[in-house]
Amino acid sequence: MEDIRKLRKRIDEVDEQILHSLSERTKICAEIGLMKKEQGLPIKDGSREKELFLKVKKRAAEMVLNIAQVEAVYRKIVAMCTYVQ
Repeated sequence: MEDIRKLRKRIDEVDEQILHSLSERTKICAEIGLMKKEQGLPIKDGSREKELFLKVKKRAAEMVLNIAQVEAVYRKIVAMCTYVQ
């Protein structure tokens, strides 16, 4: 049982890192949103999103992760950041 607790503690630490990274990404996207507004650019950038998803799927494959699941997570992240912009 102790081994499970240690592993769960490590998961908690990873979750903290994920949340920190999401917070940082959101702050950056908010700044980008302000710049887009100043420059009269649309919030959605289809070519940038396509590029991102291709890169994420490639990295997921390299890391032997489920590509479809990783893409689904990133689609939610992009939606969250688009909302912030």
